[in-house]
Amino acid sequence: QVQLLESGGGSVQAGGSLRLSCAASGYTSSSNVMGWFRQAPGKEREGVALIYTGGGITYYGDSVKGRFTISQDNAKNTVYLQMNSLKPEDTAMYYCAARIGWIYPIRAAAFGYWGQGTQVTVSS
Repeated sequence: QVQLLESGGGSVQAGGSLRLSCAASGYTSSSNVMGWFRQAPGKEREGVALIYTGGGITYYGDSVKGRFTISQDNAKNTVYLQMNSLKPEDTAMYYCAARIGWIYPIRAAAFGYWGQGTQVTVSS
């Protein structure tokens, strides 16, 4: 059974940084897409950053380009999201997600595995 365990959320002031981690277990494919979506109250779930663990492909949402960086540690089946220059509009529940095989455009409905979510709150 695939499980995604997130950690690293919290509260920070605008301009600060946080790092999220997502550790996958029960996943045997080497051609996974793993990464992060977020959902703020009253808004749709949106793709933040995703990485193809087979190598060479990343995706960033327009609102986070240049501020967020996704990376992977294949030996640990873990992906990380370094979030810098955080803004109040980054406040949301962040969900780790995974699927087999790259897709584009990115859409939440195409991901079959989800973590429980971790809250990120950025105050002004």
